[in-house]
Amino acid sequence: MNIHEKYEELKRIIESCGSMAVAFSGGVDSSFLLYAAQEALGDDVLALTASSASFPERERAEAEAFCRERGIRQITVESSELEIEGFRDNPPDRCYLCKHDIFGRLLEVTSREGLSCLAEGSNMDDSGDYRPGMKAIAELGIRSPLREAGFYKEEIRALSREFGLPTWNKPSFACLASRFVYGEKITEKKLEMVDRAEQLLLDLGFTQVRVRIHGDNAIARIEILPGEFEKLFVPGNRERIISSFRSIGFSYTTLDLAGYRTGSMNETLT
Repeated sequence: MNIHEKYEELKRIIESCGSMAVAFSGGVDSSFLLYAAQEALGDDVLALTASSASFPERERAEAEAFCRERGIRQITVESSELEIEGFRDNPPDRCYLCKHDIFGRLLEVTSREGLSCLAEGSNMDDSGDYRPGMKAIAELGIRSPLREAGFYKEEIRALSREFGLPTWNKPSFACLASRFVYGEKITEKKLEMVDRAEQLLLDLGFTQVRVRIHGDNAIARIEILPGEFEKLFVPGNRERIISSFRSIGFSYTTLDLAGYRTGSMNETLT
């Protein structure tokens, strides 16, 4: 099945729901799913965006702009994941705790708005890494249309580009809580530190960034694409990063020579 046939299958899956709420973060996958849902269902689609301390303001603003430009109704649902029992302790199943709480809230809004199902944007590439959040999605009966249609990330980006979606080449993003070593306490202050540090790197022109935080001394471990390593040493960049990270609250700033990769905190799990 080619990608255009997959897209027709995706729309058939969506149409079979009759009406749909889409858990919408503004990322590549959920934007593509929301676009397809609007094509398939017209006004019978609703974007639900969960807003929290681990969701940067820049992501929220981009999600709002996407809906506004396409006339898609959007509801922002405030979430307080730091108040979820056990979340702050950052156990290996942290994502399960968070997803179960957030999607439970989104289901309540979906029901209140009279929509028949809630869908999220995971794809076939999300099957490989350690992803406890997928267990919560399955338990709550959330639909995953992109997986049902057999879409991979590369195919989603290709069609997003063809359809003129601004997210087609958007860097991958995961919630800021994923920057913490398992077992290390998650706090509002450290979430803000990570957000500010990553925003600085983005402002300097780095395309795919993670700032992992380690220990009470707040060591910053920068992950960027290996092809952008040299940009760190452009005159002025290294000095600005060091001084800015120190003012943000990091004691030391390091570069991970392995470069950016998803789920690097999972590498310590057995």
